[in-house]
Amino acid sequence: MAENRRRKFWGWGYEDQGLTPEQQKHMAERMAKRFGLGEIELTPAPKESELNLRAPRVKTPAGLEAICSTSTHDRAGHTYGKGSRDIRRAFRRDYPNPIDIVAFPRDEKELIGVLEWCDGAQIAAVPYGGGSSVVGGVEPPEGDRYRGAVSIDLMHLDKVVEVDKVSRAARIQAGVYGPALDAQLKPHGLTIRHFPQSFEFSTLGGWIATRSGGHFATLYTHIDDFVESLRVVTPTGIVESRRVPGSGAGPSPDRMFIGSEGILGIITEAWMRLQDRPTFRVGASVPFPSMIKAAEAVRQISQAGLYPANCRVLDEGEAFNSGAGSGDEAVLVLAFESADHPLEAWMKRALECCADHDGKIPADAKTRTDADATHEGSAGAWRNAFLSAPYLMDTVAAMGMVSDTFETAITWERFPEFHRQVMECARGVIARVCGKGSVTCRFTHVYPDGPAPYYTVLAPGKRGSEIEQWDEIKAAVSDKLIALGGTITHHHAVGRYHRPWYDRERPDRFARALKAAKHVFDPRGILNPGVLIDPD
Repeated sequence: MAENRRRKFWGWGYEDQGLTPEQQKHMAERMAKRFGLGEIELTPAPKESELNLRAPRVKTPAGLEAICSTSTHDRAGHTYGKGSRDIRRAFRRDYPNPIDIVAFPRDEKELIGVLEWCDGAQIAAVPYGGGSSVVGGVEPPEGDRYRGAVSIDLMHLDKVVEVDKVSRAARIQAGVYGPALDAQLKPHGLTIRHFPQSFEFSTLGGWIATRSGGHFATLYTHIDDFVESLRVVTPTGIVESRRVPGSGAGPSPDRMFIGSEGILGIITEAWMRLQDRPTFRVGASVPFPSMIKAAEAVRQISQAGLYPANCRVLDEGEAFNSGAGSGDEAVLVLAFESADHPLEAWMKRALECCADHDGKIPADAKTRTDADATHEGSAGAWRNAFLSAPYLMDTVAAMGMVSDTFETAITWERFPEFHRQVMECARGVIARVCGKGSVTCRFTHVYPDGPAPYYTVLAPGKRGSEIEQWDEIKAAVSDKLIALGGTITHHHAVGRYHRPWYDRERPDRFARALKAAKHVFDPRGILNPGVLIDPD
């Protein structure tokens, strides 16, 4: 973490990051022209002095005062995540249920002390990594069941403790942020090769707890694939799984905590599988007459066992918005990388698959050893748009636009009809709620048995009602994708926002088993209550 820089309590990044006033004005003018609006007035970002947070409902014990904060900045910054809904509430200066105290344990012993205090005093304990949740995963529970709520921020548990270069693995503390983790592994020539869009402001523990999906589109897509063993602190004791490359000894204890979203315990360390840093790269962008044609090519590529690092289809609108296409063709962003071997043969075969489905094949796909191989042209334009997207969210909120995303996964044979109905539903509800707007789609990940489509909504909002407008759009499309057999989330987690549809997606007896497990690890139900399940 950079010193002497403060994170925004209301949005993404540091306070000195983001669009300049001139850039914001230009973006507002573009949106006004695009949707035929009058001049768009920009709401200024909130200031701490404008917040009137409720006084903390609980008092920090004397033994924990050195690691706890009740500052307005810390409390506001830990009350919401970084989704558009969170940022809009911050822009409304709306904090009716703030975190009471933020704890920053410096080691596992202090973490245990915080949990013991919360457990004994009936205080909700909300685990906090980088706070990048977009589904309400770090918010305190509402109501009066708990005397208060403490956010437990693991930012000081930020070290690579041990590296096993022979087995290509490392023991890593859970509070380390993505860039710091990569920097500590680099001298060893290793990488975790897991780069979610939130990489800059998210942590290893957060990735594991939410079953994060990384930037790479095939093979090793979810953090699940990298976990070798876990160490977890729970209110009833420490759980540590055995470090082995694989095991058939019953249900996996690691799997119980991967994706548990902080309701069973707080991950403090993990042994993670690593990879050699890549040196060979090759990239290409392939236009297609339609998204469905591109999807057919991607299915063939994914089932051929080629495992490209990037294999993302952008529909016509997505390609245009990111600068990767003209707007009348879908684009496949394709890339391979390796630390071991040149890649011409892999790219050649993938491009043959594209040609089979009317893709326009580029003539200049050559293996190169520099990072620019996948950072130029349409692929580079899409990459830049992808990485800059979180920094635009403040401005989108300031403009009063309704802009958010929903993502899912579906099998190949169902995708064409699934996509048609989801797009039809989204366009219909956007027109009804906002009058006008757009919905675009891209694939974030692909598997031999199906893709993970990711949809982006952009529409003019009604000042003061943007959250309610998005909630109506989100509910309609979520109902549709669940009815059609998709999942409510492929990589954004469940949190609080996805609970109504997660409750419909999961088997009833599994929910009962999850509650039973929570009772074993967290009998008083203090850990992240209301996320995934309701405590008894």
